[in-house]
Order: sequence, then structure tokens, then C-alpha cells
Amino acid sequence: MGNECSAALVRIDGSIDWCCLPFLDSPSVFGALLDARRGGYFLVHPTTPATDRSQRYVDDTNVLVTVFETDGGRLEVWDYMPAGGRVAQADPAPAEPSIYRHVRCAGGRVEVETVWVPRLDYGRGKTHVERSADGFLAHGYGGVLGIAGLEGGSVQSSDSDSGPVVVERFHLEAGEERVLRTTWDDRHPQANPKEARVRLESTIREWRSWVERAELEEGRAWAGAWQKEVVRSELLLKLMTQPRSGALAAAPTTSLPETIGGVRNWDYRFAWIRDSAQIAQAFFAVGHPEHVDAFIRWAEKVASMSDVTSGSAIPILHPLRPDARVGEVKLDHLEGYRGSRPVRVGNAAADQVQLDVYGELLNAVSERVRLSEKFDPQAGPFLSEIADAACRKWRLPDFGIWEMKNGPSHQVYSKAMVWTALHRALWLEEEGYLQGAVETWRSTMERIREEVLRFGYDEELGSFVQRYGAQDLDAANLLLPMMEFLPPDDPRVQSTIDRTLERLTVNDLVYRYRTYDGLPGEEGCFVLATFWLVDALALSDRLDEANRVFESLLGRVNHLGLLSEQIDPYSGEFLGNFPQAYSHLGLINSTLYLGMKEGRDLPVGPLLGARAAGTD
Repeated sequence: MGNECSAALVRIDGSIDWCCLPFLDSPSVFGALLDARRGGYFLVHPTTPATDRSQRYVDDTNVLVTVFETDGGRLEVWDYMPAGGRVAQADPAPAEPSIYRHVRCAGGRVEVETVWVPRLDYGRGKTHVERSADGFLAHGYGGVLGIAGLEGGSVQSSDSDSGPVVVERFHLEAGEERVLRTTWDDRHPQANPKEARVRLESTIREWRSWVERAELEEGRAWAGAWQKEVVRSELLLKLMTQPRSGALAAAPTTSLPETIGGVRNWDYRFAWIRDSAQIAQAFFAVGHPEHVDAFIRWAEKVASMSDVTSGSAIPILHPLRPDARVGEVKLDHLEGYRGSRPVRVGNAAADQVQLDVYGELLNAVSERVRLSEKFDPQAGPFLSEIADAACRKWRLPDFGIWEMKNGPSHQVYSKAMVWTALHRALWLEEEGYLQGAVETWRSTMERIREEVLRFGYDEELGSFVQRYGAQDLDAANLLLPMMEFLPPDDPRVQSTIDRTLERLTVNDLVYRYRTYDGLPGEEGCFVLATFWLVDALALSDRLDEANRVFESLLGRVNHLGLLSEQIDPYSGEFLGNFPQAYSHLGLINSTLYLGMKEGRDLPVGPLLGARAAGTD
């Protein structure tokens, strides 16, 4: 749950185990997800064992309800971060960095225990706690965290040296409620129940208004039986959107491992340019083109900060806020999720050269123009420079879409995306939006195509490969028909799909690749790559296979309809950072491709690759 300022993860036992304040990419104030002893948490639960526990969202909102059934009664904890008029605004004021927990007895009588364990700055230093007028204040490096509504609580020592805990027990009768409010940098926190109820109702109303606005404009019939999953994905993407910049965070967490106990632990609280076109397609489909425009304006702005005319590379990931840092550091004092170390803050991949970014950026702009006929003339000269830079750089080796640690090499998908950059630049020029070295763009595009078809496709294997001179497969090549590099019915596309099903797919889940990437250990199957397989199959009119993979994957969402970055294909366990925005944009887009092929009226068109498939 969250409010576009930040977000929090709430366990089904009522414990907030992850939250960064005041922003999504700020240091954590509750971090038990990464260290149960040092990370801190905020627990609300009944003192007697629950006979049943469940969680749900209030329909069409990001308000979370955790329910405990006990022998004595029913306890509900309604968790939210107040929207405060932000959801529907194009340029809102900063959100209130607060968590509200409405603790309600919905029947019988329940004794409630609250345990507030703040650990500021990832628990790096000691957090000091003192009593305030309506609760307590926690002091640590970087600020103050206050809580109101625990006036009867007591400060107790903890089993770690990182600070004390605050504990309170109280009884609630049927119909009674206690409001707890924890907020950043508020030295006089209050929890007025009447005011809190107004905020809760307002927050529910705002989320529903945002969803219903799209319903009125576009409807959800195109989603078929998967409307609920599409709406949940829409709301998750909204939570990851930074409204003042337009940037979209990949996930709200850091260092959730791709291999339990391993070192593949990365910080995803950043925005990548790479997925911009697919984000555009997804947001257009769910009736929110304003987010497309905001994201692409952000992508153009951050990309333009690189001097492409002097040869500098475009950074592929960027901080969510201008004053935030990207540099990677290790938090050695944290044990990591289930012992998965190191815990990382920041992301060193920002320094890698990844050539696909040229294609991603120009593809995103062309998709916006195709879908809305909107174009920013001031971006024209810069985008022409991007095409010129793509012509100069395409022969370079790079680290590829997967940010491998043993590069650089001549990655096939990277080369194909430089072709995409020039293909889209030529289309924009033909439509009158760009001016530039058209003949150079066209001749370079043709040379790239010839080289990729010669060195990127292995005749013996019957598949496009990951890099020149190798026979390793790469799920990114499933995107070649979507990027219109080849039509879906091309035999080389079809055989690449077949080899992907044979060699990268286990239990209807797709690995990105199965080759050494410079790191020890393996990883799980990649959720977004599995959705790409659905899209490629759908474009190929292989609908039975597409639906089987799609339904199998959607059967793996958690109890709230959320998806992680990766999934273990054998145990079904979620791996990687969670919830993953790009997994959910993949869900929306795959629903679109299936709907298109099943003849439903789509709210957006043409889809990526649909023209190459001969589909209107």
C-alpha cells in the first residue's frame, strides 16, 4: 500500500516489514524484510492465536485490510497512506509521508498488541525513542519518525543494540476502533479518529475515482475474464509512478534475492528508460494517457542530460528524484532476506553501456505519436541527435538488456534495438516530426539488419542467439516481432519461439537465459519474459499455447493479485524484488494481445508488432 510518495509491505500477520520514508527511495524506517533483528517493523495483531488470517484490498483502491479471526472476536486492520487529493492531480504537492492503521473490532472482544520498532536509516545507527504528547518520537540519522495513538505504550529494550521498542496492549469491543498514525518528521503527531475516518474515506474515493475515470473512457471489456487482474496491475503501476517527475520505479524494494542465499540482490528503486514503450502501451490501454506523456517527458529529459554529440552514453537508469544518488553501496550490517547478502543500496548498472536504450527511447516517442498524435516539437533536435548517435555507436559491444557482469559483447537484441531506433526515427521523419541525416539513418539501419540476420541467427540451432558467435538463447529475442524487426510468421521467429519453449521454459515459466553471466548461482524464471512469450505466441496465432502460458502465470499471483520479478519454476516461490512494476505492465499488455487476437475491441492500437503481423 502507498500513495505515490512511498509504499509499504504488510505481512499477513499484521507486521509492516518494509517502508522507506519520506520517499520510496529514502532509507528504510521499517526494514525487517532484510533483517528481522536490526531492520525494524510495526506489528498490530491480536494477542490470542488467530484461527484464520486473510488480506484483501478495498475494491479498486490501494487500501489494504488484514483480518484476524480469533475465538473471542474479529479484528480488522485497515492500512493506507493518505492520497490527500494527489491521485487525480497532474502536478500535485508532495504527499503526506504517513501510514494510518485503523484497528477495528468487527465482532466480539479482542485484545490487541502493537509493537512499534522504528529503525531509521536502514538501522545503520542507533534509533532513540522518547515519549511525546500523543505517542512517541524516534530519533535517528536523517530525521524523526513519530507515532500517535499509543499514549498507553511503554518503551522496552530489544534484543539488538539498534534501539528500543514501544509496546502497548488494549482491548476493543465490537464496533470500537483505535487509530494509529506514524509519520515522518512530525514532532507533534496526532491521531484524531474523526479526522482519520475522513482521510480514509477520501483516500478510497480518490483511488476509485481514478480507476472509474478510465472505466468511463475506455471500459474493461477488452480484458475479458482478467479484468480484476488488470485493474490491480493498473493500481500497482500508479503506486510506482512518481507524479512530480513522471518516473516509474521498477519496484519499491531493494535486495530481495534472485537466488535465496545468493548475491544476486539489486536495488530496484530506480527508473529505467528501457521499458518506456511498453509502459506507454499499458497506460494507454487502461485509460491513463497522462502518465504516458509524463513518463516520456521524463525519459527525454534525463536522456537529454547526456551529451550524445560528444560520444557519452545515455545512462539506462536514473534516480526517482533529482537529488537522489545512484552509486551502489553495501549494507554489511544487515543479514539480508533469508541470509541473502549483500544488501545493496544504489545500482552500479547505471555505469554500463547498453545500446538498446536508443531504440527504447525512440520507440517510446513513436508509440506516443501513433497512439495519440502528440509530439513535443522541442524534443525534435535531440531525438535526431539520438538517431545520429545510434549510427555512430551500433558496432560497439555492450552489456545488454540483462546488465551482465561478464560483458561487454555483441548482444543481438541490443543491435536489433539500434535498428529499431533508426526505423522509428525514419517513420517520425516521414510523418514530419523529425529532420536529420535520413540517408545515413536508412543505410545504417540496413547494415544492422544484414549483420543481425547473418551473425545473430544460428541456422544449426534454429534460433536467434544472445550474442555473436555463441549458441546461447535469450528471451529478449522474443521481442523481435513486437519491434517489427521481422514479421511474426517469419520462420526464424517461429523457430526462435520453439527453441525458447524447449530450452528456456520450465512449467510454463521462461528463464531470461541459461548461460554464465559473471555471477555465481542461478536465478528464477523472469515474469516479464514469460509475458513476452505470451505476446509472441499470440501474434503468431498460436492462441492455445498463448492462453495456456498466460493462465498458468496468472494462476501464480499471490493472494492480493501481485507478482514479483521472478518465480522459481519448481517451487513456485517468488524471487527478486516485489511487487515488480514491469511484471504488471507485462500482464496488461499480454491481455491486450490476447484480446486483439480474440477479436475484442481494444482501447489502443495498433499494438507493438501488430502491423507486422498483418493485424489491424
